[in-house]
Amino acid sequence: MSATTPPTTPTPAHAGAAPGRRRVLAQTLFETRAILRNGEQLLLAIVIPVVALVGLTRATFVELDTGGASRIDFLTPGVLALAVMSSAFTSQAIATSFDRRNGVLRLLATTPLGRGGLLAGKVLGVLLVEVVQVTVITLTALWLGWQPDPAGTVPAVVSVVLGTAAFTALALLLAGTLRAEAVLAVANLVWLLLAVAGGVVLPADQLPGPMAHLALLLPSGALGEALRESLLHGTLPAWSVVVLLGWTAALGWGAGRLFRWH
Repeated sequence: MSATTPPTTPTPAHAGAAPGRRRVLAQTLFETRAILRNGEQLLLAIVIPVVALVGLTRATFVELDTGGASRIDFLTPGVLALAVMSSAFTSQAIATSFDRRNGVLRLLATTPLGRGGLLAGKVLGVLLVEVVQVTVITLTALWLGWQPDPAGTVPAVVSVVLGTAAFTALALLLAGTLRAEAVLAVANLVWLLLAVAGGVVLPADQLPGPMAHLALLLPSGALGEALRESLLHGTLPAWSVVVLLGWTAALGWGAGRLFRWH
C-alpha cells in the first residue's frame, strides 16, 4: 500500500440494510400474505369459524344453555376465541415447522432481520390476520343480530392479545421441537380437541364430568371465558388473565430453551 492510499475502513455486516422497523414490517406483511394465500390455513382461520357461527346460530334444533342471552350473543365470543386459536396456534405452528424443515428459519436468522426480527414479524403477522378474522366474524355476527356490550370492547381486545401470546408460544414450542410432519398432525389434533372440549365455543361449566374443571385451566377455556365475559357483561375475569399469563410464561420459557432453528 502506498503512502497516499487512504486506509480501508471495515464495512459493517449490515451496512446498506433497511432500518430495523422496515425489516420487521416487510417480514410481517410476508407472514400475513403467506397465511391468507394458503387455502388450507385460510379455511382454518376464517371459513370454519364463520361456518360454525352461522350454523350454530341457525341450527335451533341444537339445544344450548345461553344463560338468557340470544344465541348469537352467546356464540360469537366463543367463535372469536376459536379464530384466535386457529391463527395463533395451528397456522403458526404448521407454517413455522415447515419453514424450519426447509431451512428458511436458519437462513433468515443470519440476515439483517435476525432471530428477534423474524419472531417479531411472525407475531405481528398473526395479529394482522386476526384483525381480518375479527372483522369478518364481527360483520357476520352483526348481520345475524349480534348486540355485544359496548363496555367490553377494551377487555375483549386485551383478551385477544393475551390469548394470542399464549397460543403463539405454544405454536413456537411445537414448531421448534418436533418434525414438521409431526407438528402437522399434532397441531390439528390439539386444535380439534380444544375446539370440542376445551371450553372455547361452549363454556367450561357446560362440559361433561371433569372436563368442566380442567377446561378452566387450559388457555382455550381461559380465552373463551374472557371473551364471553367481556362481550356479554363488559368485564374481564381475573382468573382468565392469570391462566393466560401463566401459560404464556411457561410456554415462552420452554420455546426459548428448546427451540431449534434447523
